Order: sequence, then structure tokens, then C-alpha cells
Amino acid sequence: MSGVGELYHQMGEDGIAALVAAFYRRIADDELLGPMYPKEDLEGAEERLREFLVMRLGGPPRYMEKRGHPRLRMRHLPFSIGEAERDRWLELMDAAMDETSTTTSARELLRPFFAQVADFMRNQ
Repeated sequence: MSGVGELYHQMGEDGIAALVAAFYRRIADDELLGPMYPKEDLEGAEERLREFLVMRLGGPPRYMEKRGHPRLRMRHLPFSIGEAERDRWLELMDAAMDETSTTTSARELLRPFFAQVADFMRNQ
């Protein structure tokens, strides 16, 4: 496995969907991040992250087809994201990887990828 863009073939669509679902089960009740996610759009947020990861990890580009360029920083500007929020997002994603038994080789690629993306989202 040479890069994060090849993880789709290792994890599969179902593995990515399970990871994102495990992550969002934690978001709903999280005191720090939960308020950033409107309850009525939690399913939509989960779908957007799932489709983004499918695309970014080497799968079909459905995210781009539906939403265009990710423009992640712009889309997250309305939310106050500092170090605490970044760290909590990463903590919840680590817990989701634990729950879904994400392989060691996938984690070795996902952790730095998630850290880079989460840090890029910081606007505080």
C-alpha cells in the first residue's frame, strides 16, 4: 500500500461507511463538537464525509459529482475550529477506527491524513 489514495481498495465502500458511521455516533452527543452539527442534518453530514472519504481514498468521485471541489476550509469557516476542536475530532476518529477494527496498515495512512486535514480546518 503506497498511499492514502489507494485505501479504498483495502477498506472497501463498506469499511469506509462503517468508519464514518462509528465516528458520527460519537459526534451526536459530544459536548465540544456536537453543537457544530445540526441534529436535522446529521445524516447529511455523515453522507458528505463518507462520500468525501470514498473519493479521497481512491473510490468513485461521487462527492465531486454532487458537490464539486471539496473547498473544505471554506465550507468549515462558519464554525469556530481551534486546537481543542481539532484534537477532539481526531480523538473521535481514532475511537471510530478502534470500533471498526481498522487495520494497522490503514491506520498508518489515515492518522497523518486525518491530522493534516483537521489541522487545515483550524480557523482560530
